Amino acid sequence: MTFEKCRWNCGTLLPHRAVTANIELPMERGQPKLTPMMEQYLRLKAEYPDALLFFRLGDFYELFFDDAERAAPILDVALTTRSRKDEVPIPMCGVPHFAVQNYLAKLLAAGLKVAICEQMEDPATAKGLVQRAVVRVVTPGTVTEEECLDPRLPNYLVALAGHGEAFTMVAVDVSTGEMQTFRAGDRTALWDTLFRLDPREILIEEGEELAQEVVRRLSRAVVTREPATTFDPAAASTWLLQQGRDPNGEIGEFLRVLGAVLRYLQRTYRADLSHLRLPSPQGEPPLLYLDRATQRNLELVSSLRGEVRGSLFWVLDHTRTAMGSRLLRRWLLAPLADLRAIGARLDAVEELVEKGTWRQELERELAALGDLERLSARLSARRGSPRDLGHLREALRRVERLKAELATSRSSLLLACGEEIDPLPALRARLESALVEELPLQLHQAPTIRPGFDAFLDELRHLAHSGRQVLAEFESQERARTGISSLKVRYNNVFGYYIEVTKPNLHLVPAHYRRKQTTANAERFVTPELEEYEHRILGAEERLRNHEARLFAQLVDEAASAQAQLGRSATALAVLDVLCSLAAVAQKHGYVRPRLHQGRHIRIRDGRHPVVEAMSGRTGFVPNDAALDPDEVQIMTLTGPNMAGKSTYLRQVALIVLLAQMGSFVPATEAEIGIVDRLFTRVGASDNLAEGESTFMVEMKETANILSHLTPRSLVILDEIGRGTSTFDGISIAWAVAEYLHESPQRPLVLFATHYHELTDLARMHPRITNYSVAVREWKGDVIFLRRVVPGAASRSYGIEVARLAGVPEPVVQRAKEILRNLEQGEFDAAGRPRLARAERDSTAPAQMPLFAPVTDFWREELARIDVDHLTPVEALLRLHALVERARRSS
Repeated sequence: MTFEKCRWNCGTLLPHRAVTANIELPMERGQPKLTPMMEQYLRLKAEYPDALLFFRLGDFYELFFDDAERAAPILDVALTTRSRKDEVPIPMCGVPHFAVQNYLAKLLAAGLKVAICEQMEDPATAKGLVQRAVVRVVTPGTVTEEECLDPRLPNYLVALAGHGEAFTMVAVDVSTGEMQTFRAGDRTALWDTLFRLDPREILIEEGEELAQEVVRRLSRAVVTREPATTFDPAAASTWLLQQGRDPNGEIGEFLRVLGAVLRYLQRTYRADLSHLRLPSPQGEPPLLYLDRATQRNLELVSSLRGEVRGSLFWVLDHTRTAMGSRLLRRWLLAPLADLRAIGARLDAVEELVEKGTWRQELERELAALGDLERLSARLSARRGSPRDLGHLREALRRVERLKAELATSRSSLLLACGEEIDPLPALRARLESALVEELPLQLHQAPTIRPGFDAFLDELRHLAHSGRQVLAEFESQERARTGISSLKVRYNNVFGYYIEVTKPNLHLVPAHYRRKQTTANAERFVTPELEEYEHRILGAEERLRNHEARLFAQLVDEAASAQAQLGRSATALAVLDVLCSLAAVAQKHGYVRPRLHQGRHIRIRDGRHPVVEAMSGRTGFVPNDAALDPDEVQIMTLTGPNMAGKSTYLRQVALIVLLAQMGSFVPATEAEIGIVDRLFTRVGASDNLAEGESTFMVEMKETANILSHLTPRSLVILDEIGRGTSTFDGISIAWAVAEYLHESPQRPLVLFATHYHELTDLARMHPRITNYSVAVREWKGDVIFLRRVVPGAASRSYGIEVARLAGVPEPVVQRAKEILRNLEQGEFDAAGRPRLARAERDSTAPAQMPLFAPVTDFWREELARIDVDHLTPVEALLRLHALVERARRSS
């Protein structure tokens, strides 16, 4: 083992790697000596070099040395110095133990880990140095405390391992017990999955080159590099057997990553893991695949500004519980592609829409549940508070009513939810009889156990709370018995309770009084009776605390033993909450039930964009139809001016399909949706400076990903392909992409918006490409956007008119009109000057010449050689442009 010198000049050599707690750290001669407590601190710190050490000292957690300097500014606490005679000056800071969760939240948000070191014995009774040990390491991916978590977001810890270009992942949310497994066939699928999960912490094997890329791409996640021994398939096999699953049928890579999760949790979480729920052996039903570009472009869970407001999740989230909100997010990012499963959700939503009053009763009960999922996980780890037990008691009251209500439903999914819910009447009765109504946040802040529940506890409470009264009665009795009116019963820390008699009354002191101390004016005595009272009174408070803690721990154990039933109930209640939310949204916004089928066509009548409608109001939104079919209108080419609504229309079709397949009603008058298994979008312009990628490169990568992963059930949304480069290059690429999609044997359904009017000629050459446009009307020089999608291509783009609407100065607008007219007349004038630069005030400008005026007879012959019949229009246009350039240069 190698050592390095402590930079605080304490004479201590600190090991680089973890060491055992009993190593004696060597000291150098002539250096100030560390106290035994600080030596204890350094030994414990050496075991957790990558974590801040919260070292318990009485009512505070203290941090020392570099930990203190690092944590103080994050926690906004004072950085001080521990300095006593013959001791090394040591930087330190501290936080009170009763408020530790709030401070932990700040450190975890900064991506740090914290090792919690507790006192393992009572300092009042300890002989010598108090024993201390690290009881837990809190990391961003293993935290379970409410104060450190966003209630409406999952908190995933992901372990991943690669084999060639394939990757295996296990994602665990320790705060809820949810576990998912994934296999990505390539890096694209890996990033899509990680982007959807948005993990807080990722475990990667040391030496894995992927680690740096993960750090770069997933800025919110903490990357923890673990040795190969952590990726232990044996640990996974043992745990699977304990869960009743045969590990022999599992893939080796899955066992390795599952083993890494389990080994890491055993080292950090250090609590029971029985609440972890393995995925079903049958697996999930088929899902609609959404790549990360689609998740972002459709603004599913956050807007492009990074806010929840303006996202589809914002519109749909009428859930009454945090666990319901998390499940809604999961459904939204992983819609179904299984007709039967979708139908079951739609049946349930339909019943809840029809029975609005009943649904509202269910919602009221759900609102009182709290986060049963995370609550049961904390109790399973034996880390629950008195209020957690109180919330569980209240939840079980509501669960019983919900189970009874769901028994009357007709839909199979609602009935299944009711069957999964277990009200646990015995546990509820136990909590009702044991707990007071108003519970404290922490044990011993106020009574937790109800009077009458435990006779011994009641006796201890009486002694502890009535001690003064008992002593006052004893004092009064002794005065009457001895005749000493000035007799007093007093207390100090040295002698405890004693009887004080002034010297003039010493002749009245009874013989059984035993002298304890003499003072200048009085004598102090004790009696066997007073000593008995002292033993009972002084010990009652401590015994009261200990006995109440034992009773509380028993209740937590009883709740933890019911974790499996609580977990199933929480899952079923979250499903019910999401279904109620979808029904509430459908009723509020006038959504209808879509008809899904195994065919491939999509027909939507009066479709609306759910988010735009929610933000602007239904009356202000113009609905539009959509019809796509692989045999007729496979590709819809959409043209029209900027701001006319092309992008909104494209997105609304995609969102209606997505809503239908997650089991929601949709914003339309009617909708028939053939099952889609991949939804692609290439929308908007954005660069990726961190990867050194320009806007155009990002656009081309997204396009390449789409073309490489087409399926017969793909829906492709393309908005402005090719606009990030020169006009001719852009047209060429857009044309070629459209042709590729049309000729693909997969025949995906495509919505293709463009400003390249040349692309409307595609419909002349390809039978399954149809032109549509967004209607506008010109009125007295202004443009009125009608927002209606109609058959046929747009006549022009109206870009200059949109510039005027956007507030571009009028001189710029007028000059742009001049340049546009010049462009439309040809590239060069008779003098060979660019027409583009011509101004109307230029009186010397010669009369218009043909576009190819400089072309000689030789070039005319070259033009004649262009075989137009065997070239696409774009290729012919490019050849012409090249010849014109050669002619101009030669002239």
